[in-house]
Amino acid sequence: MALKSGSHTLGHDRGTLWVRTRKAGAAAKAGHDLLIEVADWEATLDVGDDGAPRSIVLSANPRSLKVREGTGGITSLGDDDKASIEQTIDEDVLRGTAIRFRSTEVEVNAVGGRLRVSGDLELGGQSHPIAFDVTLGEDGRVTGRAALKQTDWGIKPYSGLFGTLKVVDEVAVEVAAELP
Repeated sequence: MALKSGSHTLGHDRGTLWVRTRKAGAAAKAGHDLLIEVADWEATLDVGDDGAPRSIVLSANPRSLKVREGTGGITSLGDDDKASIEQTIDEDVLRGTAIRFRSTEVEVNAVGGRLRVSGDLELGGQSHPIAFDVTLGEDGRVTGRAALKQTDWGIKPYSGLFGTLKVVDEVAVEVAAELP
């Protein structure tokens, strides 16, 4: 897809940013795989005069994470359960710290509108490098997925029921948005 040069802003008004968690452990059947929406985020895609993406910057409000779905489990996930999970994420996992990403390199693969994006992700008060793929569709859709290990950012994955129910260390972050 040929992009217009300049800055293109994406965010929650034109797309979705999700975090997917999985459960593990002897009591995993009691827990839920979660789909968590990042309800307040903004990204800027800067494009050079040649139409090639040059950089991507993203920021997200750490207090805007909302549990939208919980699959599995012995019982369904109620509103009180969701609120408790959101509070744990806010107070114990992210601790209200900034969520920011700034690319250091954007490699363009002419086949299929794919980009390989490398950069630094600030999460839980720590910043570390990460790389992921983004696809720019002919229809202006932007999609991407990154896998990250919570422990790489000093985040201890949730554990309950005396350690028999755990959140898997690796979570998936997915974005789907439409260019303006």
